[in-house]
Amino acid sequence: MALKTNALLLVPLIGGALAYRAVRAAPPKPPVITSARIRLRDGRHLAYKEFGVPKELAKNKIVFMHGFASSRHDTAIADILRPGVLEELGAYIVSFDRPGYGESDPDPNRTPKSLAFDVEELADKLQLGPKFYAIGYSMGGQAVWGLLKYIPHRLAGATLMTPVTNYWWSGFPSKLSKMAYSKQPRQDQWAVGVAHHLPWLTYWWMTQKWFPGSSVLSQNPAILSQQDLSLLFSPNVPPRPYQSQVLQQGESESVCRDMIVGFGNWDFDPFEIENPFPNNEGQVHLWQGEEDKLVPTMLQRYIGQNIPWIKYHELPGSGHMFPLMAEVNEAILRTQLEREKE
Repeated sequence: MALKTNALLLVPLIGGALAYRAVRAAPPKPPVITSARIRLRDGRHLAYKEFGVPKELAKNKIVFMHGFASSRHDTAIADILRPGVLEELGAYIVSFDRPGYGESDPDPNRTPKSLAFDVEELADKLQLGPKFYAIGYSMGGQAVWGLLKYIPHRLAGATLMTPVTNYWWSGFPSKLSKMAYSKQPRQDQWAVGVAHHLPWLTYWWMTQKWFPGSSVLSQNPAILSQQDLSLLFSPNVPPRPYQSQVLQQGESESVCRDMIVGFGNWDFDPFEIENPFPNNEGQVHLWQGEEDKLVPTMLQRYIGQNIPWIKYHELPGSGHMFPLMAEVNEAILRTQLEREKE
């Protein structure tokens, strides 16, 4: 599918980029280390945080992947939950800073495949056993596709919470992708288009001040539903005293790398992934807010309708921030973990 940006509109963009001396990404800054980390085989480190029952006593072990411009601390599935639920489910959750975020070392060669193997190595270093559950939110939800493709044999089940969609996946009908793309705010059409067509300009685009940038980074309320806005200002949402740590290494290998990987050309298409649980030994769930303005619901519905092994759940009236509701998080966990009792 060709979602091409108007060539004439690219002239000032490219001209500005060439005139801007910092087109090249600034090198990542060394992070301040405060948390536990594991060392990967290539020498990089991943910082992690644990929730729930001790893993030695856990019946269910979960690896959680955070979203865009977030960190291991942003684990609503464990933090925003009725007291006692994790203990009742015998659940252990480990959340980690994806490469370049927080206290995890960057990976300039990051791909969906490399991140899947990072997760596998994290699980092995923490001795989670032969199988574990994977849950991801937003950009972290998108990363779950890589696990389903490359390490399905390690998964007991998987949950994708409003996973970011790539408009250039070949499994989407061209007309549908174009429609979904056009419904995004113009500034996000530009940000996504640059990441896909001109990835070498992504750092410049995400950090320049001449044009409106990413809605998420600029905190544009236009991408939030009414429910999202009410949830964000709810007293039940925990504060984020760690916010300054999220991008402490800079933007180049965190949010910019997310854009390049998330909207770049993948070496597989989720529609082509074989059923990871052909004998019904596990399940894959996808949860989406009906009124999500950030991740197009029409694309998620198409995924739910055309990948037969996906169990699709659409939340009426919800937007992108539904993990800020404790009752939804409990439902997501129970749906994934209690299927064994059926």
